[in-house]
Amino acid sequence: MKTIRFGLIGCGLMGREFASAAARWCHLLDADARPELVAVCNRGAGAFEWFRRHFPGIAQYTHDYRDLLANPAVDAVYVAVPHHLHCEVYCAAAAAEKHLMGEKPFGIDRAANTAILDALERHPNVFARCASQWVFFPGAQRIGDLIERGAFGQVLEVNTGFLHSGDLDPNRPINWKRRIEHNGEYGCMGDLGLHVCCLPFRAGWIPRNVRALLSDIVRERPDGRGGMAPCRTWDNATLLCETLDSATGSLFPWTVKTQRIAPGHKNTWYIEVYGTKASARFSTLDPKRLDLLEYAGGEQVWGAVQTGHETVFPTITGPNFEFGSPDAILQMWAAFLHELVHRAPLRPFAGCATPADAALSHRLFTAALRSHARGSVEAVEPPAG
Repeated sequence: MKTIRFGLIGCGLMGREFASAAARWCHLLDADARPELVAVCNRGAGAFEWFRRHFPGIAQYTHDYRDLLANPAVDAVYVAVPHHLHCEVYCAAAAAEKHLMGEKPFGIDRAANTAILDALERHPNVFARCASQWVFFPGAQRIGDLIERGAFGQVLEVNTGFLHSGDLDPNRPINWKRRIEHNGEYGCMGDLGLHVCCLPFRAGWIPRNVRALLSDIVRERPDGRGGMAPCRTWDNATLLCETLDSATGSLFPWTVKTQRIAPGHKNTWYIEVYGTKASARFSTLDPKRLDLLEYAGGEQVWGAVQTGHETVFPTITGPNFEFGSPDAILQMWAAFLHELVHRAPLRPFAGCATPADAALSHRLFTAALRSHARGSVEAVEPPAG
């Protein structure tokens, strides 16, 4: 089994999730590559204690990401830092010839994203992907299989979304995601948007224009020092896109919702596809259930399929058991290593989000900002080529 030696830059929640996934790599049955965490970097030293306690094999601890990138024992890096640092660190990783898994939105704005893509183009040997685990839920993979087979017929409508309630409490202290200088003007779109665009983009569904409605709901929050701090990021966004199906040339409406204030939801990712031959709905609110309607004339009957633990990369868990977020993260990392080694995904919907996906999301979100500001329908610049 090939070993890929990883450095981690950013020791927050997602950094610990990656470390945990690496620690349970034996859960995968047929993996021909594995990650080994050999170096970590974080500005504050307090985060190191958890890693020292659970990963005695880590050889390098540093507060300067440049020291980690200079380490010849590091083959690849996972960079999980706030959005305003993406451009600086991702470009440095590319220049250091380290394979890269980055966090969305792959740059705080379009200019930063373009600089990152330019850096990757100058270093074609660097393999780069963007973290997004939700497409690896079995229900989402089933929808990907239906798309690949052309089972939907002509697509009539698509709805995708990520509904989060983390900011429902107005007394929750402010964090970096609520600060425009750290999170960027996209707000919730930058934080959540690529998660809900990844699967449609993989299907070749390309937004041509957008009408966006953005909501700034909680305008200030406790600053943690007894005062209040302004919140200047969008809490919720609803985008209606006229979308091209590249496979058929037909157009259909696609609604994208990203909400950090969504009553009744903790962390819900969903996709609905309606077509002339079949329709399907999946939500992590009920992660074992896939609603499916296949139509060939006569009565229309929705069926509820129990998906179980059906994974792209086989695991020791049997198919009748439940699948959850840590399992999706493990599958995402298995997909990253598979594609890093083989330079092709196992199948079309079994790969991680690409830099091209991230670039298209930036074009969409930039147009959405214009649309909201002007109250207009705005064109989305098409992908290059």
